[in-house]
Amino acid sequence: MLVLGLDGLDPRAVDLLISEGKLPNFAKLKREGAYGPLRSRQPLLSPVVWTTIATGKLPEQHGIGHFVALDAAGREIPVTREMRRVKAVWNIAAESGRPVGVVGWWATWPPEPVRGFVVSDHTAYHFLFPQGASGGSGKGGGPADTWPPELRTEITPLLRRPGDLRYEELQPFVNVSRERFDRPFDFADDLSHFKWALATAMSYRDVGLDLWKKREPRLEMIYIEGTDSTAHLFGHLFRAQGLAGELAEQQRQFGGAVEAMYRFADQVVGDCLQAMDADTTLVVLSDHGFDLGVLPDDPSQTRDLRRVSERYHNEQGVLFLYGHRVRPGMAIDGAGILDVAPTLLTLLGLPAARDMPGRVLSRALDTGFQPARVATYETQGEKPAPGAPGGDPAADPALLAHLRSLGYLSGTKTGEAGTRSPGSDRVLATLHFRNGEYREAAQIYARLLAQAPEDGGLHASLGATLGALGRYDEAEAELQKAIQLAPLRPEGYHDLAVLAERRGDRGRAVELYRKALLYDPRHEPSRRALVRLTGDPHARPPAGEADHQAQELAGKAAEAARRGAYDEALARLDEAERLAPRSALVWQYRANVHYLKGDRAGAIRALEKALELEPDNALFRTNLERLRAGG
Repeated sequence: MLVLGLDGLDPRAVDLLISEGKLPNFAKLKREGAYGPLRSRQPLLSPVVWTTIATGKLPEQHGIGHFVALDAAGREIPVTREMRRVKAVWNIAAESGRPVGVVGWWATWPPEPVRGFVVSDHTAYHFLFPQGASGGSGKGGGPADTWPPELRTEITPLLRRPGDLRYEELQPFVNVSRERFDRPFDFADDLSHFKWALATAMSYRDVGLDLWKKREPRLEMIYIEGTDSTAHLFGHLFRAQGLAGELAEQQRQFGGAVEAMYRFADQVVGDCLQAMDADTTLVVLSDHGFDLGVLPDDPSQTRDLRRVSERYHNEQGVLFLYGHRVRPGMAIDGAGILDVAPTLLTLLGLPAARDMPGRVLSRALDTGFQPARVATYETQGEKPAPGAPGGDPAADPALLAHLRSLGYLSGTKTGEAGTRSPGSDRVLATLHFRNGEYREAAQIYARLLAQAPEDGGLHASLGATLGALGRYDEAEAELQKAIQLAPLRPEGYHDLAVLAERRGDRGRAVELYRKALLYDPRHEPSRRALVRLTGDPHARPPAGEADHQAQELAGKAAEAARRGAYDEALARLDEAERLAPRSALVWQYRANVHYLKGDRAGAIRALEKALELEPDNALFRTNLERLRAGG
């Protein structure tokens, strides 16, 4: 069995490109195998989801809840295999006597001894250092990045660094000058990050297929991240229409990158098909989808690195099953990421475990049997090693910088060293909250706040949790503290509004929901609540027909600004101002457009007018202070 994981591959984009005849190998899988969407689970963070896929266990069970941990010295390090508390499919298969291979999978460094081989996720992160692909051999430089360690020497000729890419190899993906292509790697350059993503994808593809042919494992799992990174960098340009100015220039250079990376993924699938024989099953899947072609409200966010974090991830990934023991032409309905591990084990002729919450996707399989489940594959009494995980000095800085560039890390950290990070504990608390386990969530939030008392987000989370427990006075105190510390975050206002509703104060709830939307127009929970309570989704309800028309024009101006058409946006705002000269919204949008055009003085004048009309607006006050300070 050959498993190919493609991070962030979106089912809508796959289906669109298949329909256009651009993904012939995916089309073959869909036509001759079993295919359907794969439902992911929050949080949509790669180490978390890919570990869930590999283990069949929830984050609360497998122990990986974020991108980072804290080492023994309290320093932030990328998540490590040492944080995983349960067995992965490859451990189970190897322990049953089946040779296995793992290439590039998240959270596999330091590599563990298995019957077979592991090329860990740190292998490609040495590419930015002078020692390049020769680092991490385990000889005086810390743990090796492969198992067995000597495998590193064998695969080194197949590893490519960003600087190894030729100009001609990038031309199908991007349209940049030779001069820009030749610039040295820079974390502030989006092209550099794309070259890194492409070189890493090529490396793991080549290594994975080479070892598949030479070592003939019964199970090999290959992970390629480049589909997700490319979407983070350039996904806003995918099939976007009517772009102007700087966005039009971005589209000229990078508008075809996402589609080209999907075609690259299709070629990898084709390589896997060629490497198969009649006894092989191919599994292709993604951990989540991606909302492509969505322009940010603030086009300036796309001027350098695309700091979109997981905001544009969605819960629908893809799942293809093809080849041996797969029923051709089957539609897979209702599959989730917890179902992958039980299904892989069944295809290997092994029973799934009862402590795996997922199901075997039996309708898509033609195995002729389904082994009875065993209770567990975990060793009784076995516990994770105590203490904090160790870091990888050669790879950690590169990986952390890459994650920050894509918006996954805030650059701040709090907490004590241990096998989990504060980010992981936040995820765990959120999962407890969603499961209705409010006491457990409150305990974690309280512990985190003891370490970071000035974190407004934590106060908001604790306040919401205390409200769910019915401890309204304590909840209100926490939420007021959250607003004091972070007056522009919508969560504090929203949760206060929920509290007001529970206390029967509908008027205050409406006022607070509107304030949440005032500071974040994308905050859908508050928008839905306003529609439910008033039928009106606006932070500022129109006072009359002229005000209503002005809001519509301001919305059209915002849409033009998202496309980079700043002169068109200002023309719309001129018309809106004539209709409603005392609309703070119009002046707010005018300030935004002036700022995007580089007219700081015009932005300051517009914000001063907006603040004159709404003197209590914290957003106007904060932005005005930043502009005056030169920010």
